[in-house]
Amino acid sequence: MKSWRNPHIVSFSDVVVDFRSGRQTPRDFLERCIARVEKSESQLQAFVTLDLDAARKAADASTRRYRDGKPLSPVDGCPVGIKDIMSTRDLPTQMGSPAFKGWQSQQDAACVHALRQGGAIIFGKTVTTEFAVGFSGPTTNPFDVTRTPGGSSSGSAAAVGAGMLPVALGTQTQGSTLRPASYCGAVGFKPTLGALPMAGIHPLSATSDHLGIIGATLADTWCIASQISLRMGSPGYGFLQ
Repeated sequence: MKSWRNPHIVSFSDVVVDFRSGRQTPRDFLERCIARVEKSESQLQAFVTLDLDAARKAADASTRRYRDGKPLSPVDGCPVGIKDIMSTRDLPTQMGSPAFKGWQSQQDAACVHALRQGGAIIFGKTVTTEFAVGFSGPTTNPFDVTRTPGGSSSGSAAAVGAGMLPVALGTQTQGSTLRPASYCGAVGFKPTLGALPMAGIHPLSATSDHLGIIGATLADTWCIASQISLRMGSPGYGFLQ
């Protein structure tokens, strides 16, 4: 059977070796992502909030660490989108609802904290359906604007599928990671219930909520999942090495 590869995707795992050799830098890679956002976001509408100044500062710090041979982790310098039901200390968490417009938690969800600790670049907050269960947001499918990107992790899947980011975080209670990932030509990973921490994420069901990863490639997806697990593992579960 002939395999298919999304022609739009940008993969962190494909370029990180160049960071170590100095052939390119995390800032170079980030600027490629930003250029794609500037080209496509007006039509795709994958993001609720972007902080490109903070992302560039984080990328420059990562560039210095690679230059000194001291990256913090295998995800150092990786731009990551955060579904907007996950708390972030420096960006609003609005959960797709007018009731939370402008609300800010002042602290990071466990998964976001784990990524920051590893040097990942928090790029912005991605569109979610209201509270990850209600009304859909404005995000379109990166292959056909007349079709759905899937929900509720619509912005995360569309951003990765369109090549804006190599990885973004989603959640799944029923199908909200795997479905949008498949609709948008990305890799979706839903781990075993409880294997990745849900602290700081708006809850729907204690017995069904999962933290999910949507990535350009399997390697990108697993690298982020492993980083979260190793930094903020859940009690009673083994680490995703």
